[in-house]
Amino acid sequence: MNCRLARRVSEGFWPRGSGFGWDDGCNPVVPFLAMTANRKELAVERAAKKEAVEQLNGIFKATSVAVVAQYSGLTVVQMQKLRMQMKQAGASVKVSKNRLAKIALEGTDVVAIGSMLKGPTVIATSDDPVAAPKVAVEFAKANEKFVIIGGSMGTTVLNVDGVKALASLPSLDELRAKIVGLLVAPATKIAQLANAPAGKLARVIQAYASKSEAA
Repeated sequence: MNCRLARRVSEGFWPRGSGFGWDDGCNPVVPFLAMTANRKELAVERAAKKEAVEQLNGIFKATSVAVVAQYSGLTVVQMQKLRMQMKQAGASVKVSKNRLAKIALEGTDVVAIGSMLKGPTVIATSDDPVAAPKVAVEFAKANEKFVIIGGSMGTTVLNVDGVKALASLPSLDELRAKIVGLLVAPATKIAQLANAPAGKLARVIQAYASKSEAA
């Protein structure tokens, strides 16, 4: 094939201005190199998307709760503050393309939130079913452009009120502290009584005896 004919064939596949033409030296390697480079870029992009989906899928499988919110209009600083608050509470927030997130949700308990992923959305997750909702609700109060759509606690789908109801409950850490307090308080009182003078012990015993008699 001479250069003139080859150039015509080339222009049939790669029109002028497409970036895939033959060079002035009638070099047939140029368009094929461009195609090869493009294929490599596509392969890298597909691998990156696959990895992102796998990571999200692992997060969605492990989480106890997922909260979906729209964040259009939030500044970078506000988003950083949200991430920090979530992290401090033991939760995390993910921003991903909705299409990839929906794929990652397949096979998980929180798959129902897929229908809530419309427009710019974030997904907050946490092992503690109260942590992510609590941070999300508090953040929404201070940032009107952060709008909670709903969520899911396991297979239970939550609307906005459901997310707020979860947020009103004590967190696992708060519950643990209360339980420890209930367990420790009697022991402390017993120790105080054991170390008290005899006269004080007598008054305490007399007080309990009088209370019993009155009952």
